[in-house]
Amino acid sequence: MTAGMFKKLLIVSLIVGVIAAYFLFDLGQYFSLEYLKDSREHLQALYAEHTVLVLGVYFLLYVVTTALALPAATVLTLAGGAMFGLVTGVIVVSFASTIGAAMAFIVARYLVGDYVQNKFGDKLSSINKGIEEDGAFYLFTLRLIPVFPFFVINTVIALTPMRFFTYFWVSQVGMFPATIVYVNAGKELGKIDSLSGLLSPSLIISFVILGFFPLVMKKILGWYKARRQRSGEV
Repeated sequence: MTAGMFKKLLIVSLIVGVIAAYFLFDLGQYFSLEYLKDSREHLQALYAEHTVLVLGVYFLLYVVTTALALPAATVLTLAGGAMFGLVTGVIVVSFASTIGAAMAFIVARYLVGDYVQNKFGDKLSSINKGIEEDGAFYLFTLRLIPVFPFFVINTVIALTPMRFFTYFWVSQVGMFPATIVYVNAGKELGKIDSLSGLLSPSLIISFVILGFFPLVMKKILGWYKARRQRSGEV
């Protein structure tokens, strides 16, 4: 076994081990809305006493969760809004989610990128060309309208020739609007102290935005794409 193969096997084993531990020790119970509501006051007090430490731990946890595609990112985003508020929550979540996605991209490209391109390069030539010519816009569309799970996008795009820097900044910008919406929803959830809080106008507006956001973005991107096509025909 070559040194390169050993390193790849080690990375795969580490990833599988962490994911297995998540499910084996039922860590998902700590990433539920129920746990978030029950622990909100304690988490906020902890944040007030140890601001930098809590931000650091949260950031690292979010990066790992996103990189390994663990089913906890949504609740973590809501928790960011509940603990840190809108501005701080958006900043932390935006960079943590992008760095986590970037790590997944790097690992996927390192593990199987060369193999896929060497094995299926002739069959992927049209896809590679499309990514080179219009890859940034395509990725931007996928980030704004998450038709596919993010871990699928991270892995698939890693197997294309897209430059890492392009992938990073497009992901950062593309995920930013949804980050604002989800963090704001978490901020409003953090204010609920009774059942009457469920009917607060701000919380209702947050969830209405969550529902309509993908549809609005799809319409805007459809209009923009059609305009680009018309411009190209002129």
